[in-house]
Amino acid sequence: MKNIKDELQNIILGDEQTGSDSQLKKAQNFLRGNEKASISIEKQQHFKDEETTALIAFAKQGNLFYDNTIPVNDFISEGAEQKVYRFDDTHVLKTNQSIFYGSWLDYFNSLLIHNFFFPATAYTFLGFQIINDELHAVVKQEFVLSNENTDLETVKEFLEYNGFRHKKNNDYFNLEIGLIFEDLHDENVLSYNGVLYFIDTVFYLTQAFYIK
Repeated sequence: MKNIKDELQNIILGDEQTGSDSQLKKAQNFLRGNEKASISIEKQQHFKDEETTALIAFAKQGNLFYDNTIPVNDFISEGAEQKVYRFDDTHVLKTNQSIFYGSWLDYFNSLLIHNFFFPATAYTFLGFQIINDELHAVVKQEFVLSNENTDLETVKEFLEYNGFRHKKNNDYFNLEIGLIFEDLHDENVLSYNGVLYFIDTVFYLTQAFYIK
C-alpha cells in the first residue's frame, strides 16, 4: 500500500506533464496553485465561483477549450453529474460540471486517481466548454459494453481485497492511502463476462493522503 500511496502522491502532487495526461495535469497544476485549504462550507461555493472564474481565464490563455460541437443527436444518457455522448465507434464523450466536488481541483484529482487505478477506462481530458452559461469539463472515455448485471457484492469483495472498506450504501474508503471512493452503484460499475469495469468514479482525498 505504501508504494501505491507514493505513486499516487507523485501523480497528484508532482508537476510533471507527460503523455496523454498532459492537458489534464496542466489544468490540475494550475488549480493546485490556487488551492485554499480548510475553508468552511459557507465559503466553499464562493471559493468555487472564484476558482471557476480563474480557470476560465487560464483555459482561454492556455487553449484548453474544446471547440468542437457536441451534436445533440449523439446524446446517450445523463446522470446527476454529467451527460454522455457518442464520440466514435469505440469512445464516448462526457461533459461534467463537477457538482459532486467542492472544487474543480477535487474533480481533476479524481480523474487522475481513476486513471491510475483503472487504465482500461481511463479518461482523456479534451478541454472545457461553456454550456448553458456554466463551465463543463469535456472528457473522452472508451465505451464499455455490459453483457450482465453487476453484482454489487462482487464489487464489494473486489474493493475489500484491494484495501478499500465499505462505509455505507455504495461508498468505500482506504485509511492507509487516504482515499474515499463513492457512488459505486450498478450504473457506474459495469460487468462483462465476469470482469468489472469502473466507468464513473468519485474519489476524494483525505488529510491522511498528504502524510508521507
